[in-house]
Amino acid sequence: MDYLKRAMELKEAAVKNRRYLHSNAETGLYMPKAKAYVMDKLESYGVTPNDCSYGVTAVIGKEGGRTLLLRADMDALPMPEESGLPFACKSGTEAHTCGHDLHTAMLLTAAKMLKENENALNGRVKLMFQPGEEILEGARAMIGAGALENPRPDAALGFHVGSGGAVGEYWYNPGGVMMLSSDGFEIIVTGKGGHSGYPHTTVDPVGTAVQIYTALQHMAAYERDPEHTGIVSVCQFGAGEAYNIIPEKAVLRGSIRTSDPDTRENLAKRLAEIAKGIAAANRASAEIKMFAQCPALMCDKAVTEKMVGFIGSGGTTGIKSSGSDDFAEIASRIPSAYIFLAAGFPGREPVPSHNPKVVFNEDVIPFGAAQYAHCAENFLLND
Repeated sequence: MDYLKRAMELKEAAVKNRRYLHSNAETGLYMPKAKAYVMDKLESYGVTPNDCSYGVTAVIGKEGGRTLLLRADMDALPMPEESGLPFACKSGTEAHTCGHDLHTAMLLTAAKMLKENENALNGRVKLMFQPGEEILEGARAMIGAGALENPRPDAALGFHVGSGGAVGEYWYNPGGVMMLSSDGFEIIVTGKGGHSGYPHTTVDPVGTAVQIYTALQHMAAYERDPEHTGIVSVCQFGAGEAYNIIPEKAVLRGSIRTSDPDTRENLAKRLAEIAKGIAAANRASAEIKMFAQCPALMCDKAVTEKMVGFIGSGGTTGIKSSGSDDFAEIASRIPSAYIFLAAGFPGREPVPSHNPKVVFNEDVIPFGAAQYAHCAENFLLND
């Protein structure tokens, strides 16, 4: 099958799928509208969907050969949308500003084409429609529910759109770290509240939290080998409700991102030690909670080069990102390739992802769908 030609024939339906998901954006793990929509579409294509934790899996092909996993994330971000699109999400609290709606539309179209061409598949293609990527919990939840079993994939492929570049361009990294690990943290500093006119009768959590913040920046610079990336970002700081009351608690939230497992372990350990130590020195206490955790994303060289060979021209190697993606949970278990697809507009300055004004070029949907299907068929044919 000429998958690109067939994907162009299916473009109108693919765009319709994308726009439904976009205007009905959902966040986190629990995505009832998206899940039901995906399952209904798969059934209409003659593909049997399987309920897998909060997500959906399906298998196309026949036994006797290898299995390739194709993954698409489905979730949006908890933010307003200012794209100006007529199908923008109206909730004011959810928005597909990372392009996951396009990923889902791509994989649905690929599923339809692969089912149409099922007799040509020398093995099986496993589809994984995943929620909760933005909170880095969806892949782990689905893996725990058996997404990588029955059948167990021999390899995996994931795409992610970017808001810049011309459709048809793509970026990949056949070796080394492509995206950093992530460890979200919350530091709850507890002191003793009281009247701002009598600070000697209180234990100030705000000043303590400020000292912790400063120390964490020093930690990021001096507690790691400079050969390895290590980023400590405090993104939320909250305390108090009135100008004349010293509060009882202050809270800092942020993330640690690293390229190296040892650096990751050490920075998390030192963050807890530093926060607790500074708190104790100020007669306060600090409680540390970790969340949104996933390893660094490292692609398999052989699988990546094979997929790039199938896609052909338009690729740029060596891409690295300081962001994180829980596709890393899959890549840490089976050989995988992860590729960024350009979804920009010619002559237009791109707005970055996670921005309320970002807009992606829908022309990338048939291109991505065709490459999902084309890579799958060829992977199963090649030893």
